[in-house]
Amino acid sequence: MTQPPALPSVRPRLDTPLASQRSCALGRRGMVATSVPAATRAGLAMLERGGNAVDAALAAAAVLCVVEPMSTGIGGDAFALLWSAKEDQLLGLNGSGRAPAAATLEAYRARGLDEIAPRGILSATVPGAVHAWQTLSDRLGALPLGDVLEPAIALAEDGFPVTELVAHYWGLLAAGGALHNAAARTHWLDAGRAPTAGGWFRAPALGQSLRAVASKGAAGFYEGAVADAIVATSREEGGFFCHDDLAGHQSDWVVPIHTDYRGTTVAELPPNGQGLAALIALGILEQFDPAEAPPGSALEWHRRIEAVKLAFADRDAYIADPAHVDVPVEALLDPAYARRRAASIGERALTGADPGLDGNTVYLCTADGEGNLVSFIQSLFTGFGSGVGCGDSGVVLQSRGAGFRLDPRHPGALAPGKRPFHTIIPGMLLRDGTPWMAFGLMGGDVQPQSHLNFVSNVVDHGLNPQEALDRMRFRYQGGTEVRIEHPDAPALEGGTLLEALRARGHDAKGPGGFATDLFGGGQAIARLPDGVLAGGSDRRKDGCALGF
Repeated sequence: MTQPPALPSVRPRLDTPLASQRSCALGRRGMVATSVPAATRAGLAMLERGGNAVDAALAAAAVLCVVEPMSTGIGGDAFALLWSAKEDQLLGLNGSGRAPAAATLEAYRARGLDEIAPRGILSATVPGAVHAWQTLSDRLGALPLGDVLEPAIALAEDGFPVTELVAHYWGLLAAGGALHNAAARTHWLDAGRAPTAGGWFRAPALGQSLRAVASKGAAGFYEGAVADAIVATSREEGGFFCHDDLAGHQSDWVVPIHTDYRGTTVAELPPNGQGLAALIALGILEQFDPAEAPPGSALEWHRRIEAVKLAFADRDAYIADPAHVDVPVEALLDPAYARRRAASIGERALTGADPGLDGNTVYLCTADGEGNLVSFIQSLFTGFGSGVGCGDSGVVLQSRGAGFRLDPRHPGALAPGKRPFHTIIPGMLLRDGTPWMAFGLMGGDVQPQSHLNFVSNVVDHGLNPQEALDRMRFRYQGGTEVRIEHPDAPALEGGTLLEALRARGHDAKGPGGFATDLFGGGQAIARLPDGVLAGGSDRRKDGCALGF
């Protein structure tokens, strides 16, 4: 009997729609995959200096705050899902911030608001990323945090060439007014203009703030000059921040949640993030035989879309901060519940989905030769977050407060000290209790949808990380509307995929003018049985995976 390859690949075949245009990056001592090459290189530099996967992840995350500033920054939040070789366990870190103490529902409603727009100071919550960096470094890092931040500081102060897609979205956001106040425009435009692809850009103010963190740790952000700039800006803009909101912020170690998908354990972080929605959708999809819906069939896409649709109904009804409300995680992940939900999926699209129970981001992953595997995600939420720059700090505050509801009856209603609903979700796959693959796919609502697609591509079709990332995607938009990345792709049933999905009752459409951004982008690293690391980096981003 021929032994199956350690690394599956359909790339040599010319007769399959599953082939990728790129091979996996391979290594054994370490691997880093990010959305911008400079961040990948920074992570590798930490591994080469004797650091571990945690150090590599933090170095890469800090660099992305400089070179992909519309997606992430030290004014945003972060989450990590990681296998610690030292502790021999899977760990989760919730590095998301909370609403200021004065941000009451009544205060917002008194301003005539019935929702929180993602621009302006009222959408800002306490930034959690820097505290998350310090927390991870203290427990699991091998290098001092100050050393880990050196590449980001150098790029901010000396400058960097702007990559193609970063320049594209930076320009679109700047033209659309995403940089809300003068401070944001001063530090993130060059003579009033966004940089072009290949252009050189410096962010010295951010470099100085990073130096404060390198010197003083998290206190260099949550106290002192940076904190003063945040509080002063909030007062100028009519916000609610005070120094105690910043000084009192804490990250939380959390127990990951998981489900079994055809013998593979899929792990996510618990709410306030939407990882639960990905697990609900996978539980529903598992009820169907993948052999009935082979790759390229409209039936395969139909079942995936319907599973996401049902999971999103539960997500919108139940996911909130578990410190403030009871989120029925166990009930939503019950296999019996998945079977009941799957029974509602027929041959045609559901026109509506109700809850079933009664009652712009960066992702990166890293691995090292010691067995550590890190799945890390960080974000400002919408492009350039709230758009509010803070004095001379170079900090732009996130817009995560837009995830709150202003309906007091909803579990996600705004409250002081409460964490908002969060879209960003790192993922991890395990087999027989050992870590197999770190993965994540950024892009707002597309994230749990793409988690489902990625896991099914890997488990059901045996694709490697690069192939699983590169396969075409959909984005469910609500109701029966769904966007298809390649609407003219042939369906096995005949005609195009777009036509075949429409015949099933889906309001299927092409990608429109924002094809790359609409379907997100991801990274993945797998540890093969012989210890070789295989990395993939999404073709929809500027980045790469590199190993050594």
